[in-house]
Amino acid sequence: MSEAEDRKPQSDEARSAFDPEITSEFAIPAGLAVARPGDEPETTSEFAVPAGLDVVQPAAGEGEGSAFSPPSTYSARQAPVAFTPAGGVPVVSLIKDLPWQDRMRTMLRMPVAERPAPEARPKAEEEGPAVPRVLDLTLRIGELLLAGGEGAEDVEAAMFAVCRSYGLDRCEPNVTFTLLSISYQPSLVEDPVTASRTVRRRGTDYTRLAAVFRLVDDLSDPESHLSLEEAYRRLAEMRRNRHPYPTWVLTSASGLLAGAASVLVGGDLVVFVAAMLGAMFGDRLAWLCAGRGLPEFYQFLVAAMPPAAIGIALTLSHVDVKASAVITGGLFALLPGRALVAGVQDGLTGFYITAAARLLEVMYFFVGIVAGVLVMLYVGVQLGAHLNPDAALGVTKRPLWQIGASMLLSLTFAVLLQQERSTVVAVTLNGGVAWSVYGAMRYTGEISPVASTAVAAGVVGLFGQLLARYRFASALPYTTAAIGPLLPGSATYFGLLAIAQSKVDAGLVSITKAAALAMAIAIGVNLGSEVSRMFLRIGSLEKRRAAKRTRGF
Repeated sequence: MSEAEDRKPQSDEARSAFDPEITSEFAIPAGLAVARPGDEPETTSEFAVPAGLDVVQPAAGEGEGSAFSPPSTYSARQAPVAFTPAGGVPVVSLIKDLPWQDRMRTMLRMPVAERPAPEARPKAEEEGPAVPRVLDLTLRIGELLLAGGEGAEDVEAAMFAVCRSYGLDRCEPNVTFTLLSISYQPSLVEDPVTASRTVRRRGTDYTRLAAVFRLVDDLSDPESHLSLEEAYRRLAEMRRNRHPYPTWVLTSASGLLAGAASVLVGGDLVVFVAAMLGAMFGDRLAWLCAGRGLPEFYQFLVAAMPPAAIGIALTLSHVDVKASAVITGGLFALLPGRALVAGVQDGLTGFYITAAARLLEVMYFFVGIVAGVLVMLYVGVQLGAHLNPDAALGVTKRPLWQIGASMLLSLTFAVLLQQERSTVVAVTLNGGVAWSVYGAMRYTGEISPVASTAVAAGVVGLFGQLLARYRFASALPYTTAAIGPLLPGSATYFGLLAIAQSKVDAGLVSITKAAALAMAIAIGVNLGSEVSRMFLRIGSLEKRRAAKRTRGF
């Protein structure tokens, strides 16, 4: 063979023996050895590994690196759940008789690649619903839950349950105080679909909240096959339904709540009636402000004025009653216990942005209450009213009357929260148990009020969570109203009164005590809810691993 023939480019077959990526314009002379690169820059969409390429496995203590690097324990023949074998992901079933909240919360805490695949089941639609419609339904359900006061973790669990019920398992919900978003990625090579919704209006209606929980429960039930149209129809019915209690019942409940609270701090029949009238008048003024479109801050400010005005009027009239008990009773109907518990719960479960926003809302409501009461107290001081902070400190030990008053307070609180009639009896009994525990520890055992409040709130959270799991419902209707007797109404009033009388140091001490009591209530309720899970079956190994939280690093 001549030297010119040796310089001719090799044929396509000869070139392919060296590298399939070399084009016809770049011929390789014969006898030139070309080293293969360590890894290919053009990996196919199937993530195929070329034959003969040895992939370096990471050390056991090191991270996995990129998302496409298999771990050291990966085997092509025995692929774990985190990697999709050729035949699909095997179904890993958690305990099915657990409430959907526990099952969905467990999978939300797992990485996406480790979540068990949804069970294959026939859908009402022939080819399944469109992804945007499923995401829209998910956001609408999450909006009702978040606007109703549900915790951010349970809202995320509900959104994940809805998506998973329609086969969208690779989804990530995200909940903040005013914004809901969800993203679904069909596969690693397809574009994700993202949708969001803003929560602009909030309202307290636990009847609607319970209906949403039932809808999510039906959607997450493997034996129930709800079509997307049926889910939309039920959701529209929830929005159209009127509140279970008319306005006059709510106003009467507000008055009875204030009267019952005044009895808890030592009031008699006259104090009961005075506190009831002040709270009812304040409730009507708040409704008037709401109808005019004023923000909630001004509604709380206006609602706090009538009870304080009636207490000052009784003092100026030299009526032998505890005016401080009248004002304290009126404050009980305004303290935002629901938002406080939800805010602390979000903080304890890791939703710090939502928790900060909720607690900021509580602070604004509290400032509105403080401003309304302080205005009337300053007016009373200028008119010569002698309000004695020690007048209500010597609470008479009347256990039967106080237990009855605490149960009445919980009952009326449940009505104000628009709860279902079937839950009113349970929460009323739970409120009586809470005050019994508090009274036994505070008055009989002479334990500090903060510790007594925390233990009583823990009992409320424990019983409320067990009742909710028994009925597969939300725990809010069973806990929020039951903490009503524990709210720091008297400590708040005494702090405001001391500030109005230029005793700022004593006032700040009392306000700090009120804040400590409020935090004790919120933490106790959340702790009781966590303890209740110790009495439930916790499921498989995946559940225990997924329950681990951040350790601060």
